[in-house]
Amino acid sequence: MNTNGNVYTIVYTTIIVVVVAAVLALAAQGLKSRQDANIKAETISQMLTAAQFATKDELSKMSNDAVLDIYADKISQAFTVNAKGEKVADLSTERANLELMDALKGQNSAMKKGGDLTLPVYIFDKEGTPVTVVPVYGAGLWGPVWGYVALDKDLKTVVGAYFDHESETPGLGAKITDDPAFRAQFVGKKVDFAGEAPLSIVKGGAQGESQIDAITGATMTSKGLSAAIVTWLKAYIPYLQKVAPEGGMDCCKEGESCEGMDEGCGMDCCKDNNETTN
Repeated sequence: MNTNGNVYTIVYTTIIVVVVAAVLALAAQGLKSRQDANIKAETISQMLTAAQFATKDELSKMSNDAVLDIYADKISQAFTVNAKGEKVADLSTERANLELMDALKGQNSAMKKGGDLTLPVYIFDKEGTPVTVVPVYGAGLWGPVWGYVALDKDLKTVVGAYFDHESETPGLGAKITDDPAFRAQFVGKKVDFAGEAPLSIVKGGAQGESQIDAITGATMTSKGLSAAIVTWLKAYIPYLQKVAPEGGMDCCKEGESCEGMDEGCGMDCCKDNNETTN
């Protein structure tokens, strides 16, 4: 074959392209399991940070196996619920086959369009106290923002929160991840399930138990994360109302008037305990 001819050049180039593509495909296939393990460990570390089992820095220094071991030891239940708050399916909590639901973008789109929802719920055992962790997802200034909010046994008090992003501005919007002081504001806050914004980030100074101070100079990121938190917590209200303990979510107790209590209080106790009060 004439090595200086066009046919040789085309054949040679084709062979090189095919060989390189095959090598890249094999490499990607070989790395997929490791990439999946990294993603799972990162997701779990964010949930564990929100639930205050450890700091993100501490978890980042651990191996993937160590992070998964902590999760398997602390998780008591994991499942999905629909828009009505009804349980859909269990997620495996067995160490050998831990299941997470990380398709948050699709669920976020379904929330906006009124489509079917499949929302994950993770319940951890923290020294005998249940801590419920739910995700949030939305749009920041330059890309998606997401995270996890952990609720105490009353399903109203915030235990902690952790947030991450894809491409927010370093030193500004990226502080939702990088600034521990921002995340610390969430600890002890109360989720107002009867309000328009159950838990929100506001500019100009937080007022009340359900507001967080926005990050200075990161208005759009703060607004985007706030919208994500509000949207997702509202989606979880039907489930939280069904399982909230009596007295949780401002529910009245037996013999008390429901006047002034949150609408749809936990387990419908106002309705059940006060059917004759109206």
